[in-house]
Amino acid sequence: MELNEYTFRVNELDVTPEAIEMFIGYEPGNSPGYVRTLIEETLQQAGDLCQIKGGYVIYDNIHFEPADYSLHILDREFSIKKIICNQIKKSDSVALFACTAGSGIGEQADKLIARGDGVEGYIMDITGSQIVEAAMDKMQDDLEKKIALKNLFITNRYSPGYCGWNISEQQKLFSLLPPRFCGITLSDHSLMNPVKSVSGIIGIGNNVRRKNYACSICEMANCIYRNKKSNPA
Repeated sequence: MELNEYTFRVNELDVTPEAIEMFIGYEPGNSPGYVRTLIEETLQQAGDLCQIKGGYVIYDNIHFEPADYSLHILDREFSIKKIICNQIKKSDSVALFACTAGSGIGEQADKLIARGDGVEGYIMDITGSQIVEAAMDKMQDDLEKKIALKNLFITNRYSPGYCGWNISEQQKLFSLLPPRFCGITLSDHSLMNPVKSVSGIIGIGNNVRRKNYACSICEMANCIYRNKKSNPA
């Protein structure tokens, strides 16, 4: 088992006003002036609101059962379903990851919405999501560089709650990470706290590749990875 941990500042991440505009639904650089201003102000505030932490654990003791689309890590069995299994089943090892922007930005979004500042709260919420994904992008790029030194490759990353993988398996995933990893805890319904957190799995091996997400084979219209292009290091 190999453990790697990270901390980031917002200004170290690739989170731009244009990326937030595009996520909201505007052409980059073409949002209304007040929206652009809110986005820029929110990004400035985010530096003080976020405590960004992340990391991953690599496990070599794994095997797949293609017949029922399951992954076995030590004594845990994950029912990762067809789409994810087909994408990572040639992996020789896996990295289980978690990353969080911390509680501050999510709490601030809730406060803004509660006091009636819905647009500001929405932009704050979206910004928190973009920050944690950007942090995870940076972690995945670093993993890819380290793995390349061993002449190996990685897959895309996949999370419980997507592509048919039941979110309840978050409990098994976190049982294979250090206790309270990155300060993240799980509710009885397997939801992460802080809310602006992500977790999941990345395959590693000689016969796998990182590539654009195959959105055409997934029916989840609001997936955060829909039409996301990979960014190999």
